[in-house]
Amino acid sequence: MKCITVYTKSFEEFSDIFEEILKTPLAEDEEKMIEGITVSDSGEVPEQYIDRMREKPEVVVMRVKEEDITIFQHGEVFEILIPEKESVV
Repeated sequence: MKCITVYTKSFEEFSDIFEEILKTPLAEDEEKMIEGITVSDSGEVPEQYIDRMREKPEVVVMRVKEEDITIFQHGEVFEILIPEKESVV
């Protein structure tokens, strides 16, 4: 799963730029500013990461079911976990 980190503690700011984040191509470890908020590619995370984060009481877990996206909010960051599309050779 690809992980994109959004550095804001404001859900309102996050939701305002969420669609733009999904449309913005990011290279591995690349950072960009979107409407004054830093967004960075945090590389790949294993499936077990989702299970570990769900168990933590300080983490808010959100889902975008139609796109199979998981969003974690904790501290002053949001993490967007996007499943990688499998390429067919």
